[in-house]
Amino acid sequence: MSKPPVLNAMTIDVEDYFHVSVFDKTVPRPRWDTLESRVRINTEHLLSLFEEVDIRATFFVLGWVAERFPDLVRRIAAHRHEIASHGYGHKLVYQQTRREFQEDVRRAKQLLEAATGVPVIGYRAPSFSITRDSLWALDVLIDEGFRYDASIFPIHHDRYGIPDSPQRPYMINRTPGSLLEVPGSLLEVPGSTVRVGPLNLPVAGGGYFRILPYSWTKWGIARINQESQPAIFYLHPWEIDPGQPRLPARWMGRFRHYTNLKKTESSLRRLLKDFRFGTLRNVLRSNLDALPSQSVT
Repeated sequence: MSKPPVLNAMTIDVEDYFHVSVFDKTVPRPRWDTLESRVRINTEHLLSLFEEVDIRATFFVLGWVAERFPDLVRRIAAHRHEIASHGYGHKLVYQQTRREFQEDVRRAKQLLEAATGVPVIGYRAPSFSITRDSLWALDVLIDEGFRYDASIFPIHHDRYGIPDSPQRPYMINRTPGSLLEVPGSLLEVPGSTVRVGPLNLPVAGGGYFRILPYSWTKWGIARINQESQPAIFYLHPWEIDPGQPRLPARWMGRFRHYTNLKKTESSLRRLLKDFRFGTLRNVLRSNLDALPSQSVT
């Protein structure tokens, strides 16, 4: 008897096109409310697509979005998707102080839980920005009642990544000597990679999914599944929106953000046919059951 297909995690980072870190210098935060918002229509389009193929996903919702569109958060939850946190203001973790980061994640968590009435146990940092310089953030996440984090990418990148960190989910214990001497653990869920020679190469989604041939992602996820491991796939609602306004940025930023937007939805439909997907919480259920329960603040 053949084994059933591995359940992979479909995750969506719910942010608008102007929230992306590459636009930080050209679109300062005070201007955000003056720009056309497209996050609602793009997220609802993804909800419809997922409903067509009957899959559930984890939506890492930006607190800024939840504050302005709480009905969108409730709609995501009503479709039986998991609500997780993407922080509040989409500021890179290593550009914040510990106190600023704690206030950011606490504010977002409160907004999301107020909208749905459901505890939020998962977090993903903007641009995967928990790096060697910001590992202290993991203690803050434990303090704030999170049970898993999906922020550490085991690759080389100019903005994020810890290349020699584990490729598969692993447990993180509170740092000795941290501010709170209370035991606590967090499950770390890295972005998916495959090992080729000395390098971890990304097959996790996002820009890698848009810019590289679909065959690369398909091969990578299949290889991970052959080891009976789940792949962690991610996408942003703006990535299925070729009609979004064009914003100024350096050529590399424009290339990363705008390349192949017209092809993303068709590639995503192929992916949903080729592999089995569910929420990150369901994929991690056995790992999370091994964790001590955390209080929700």
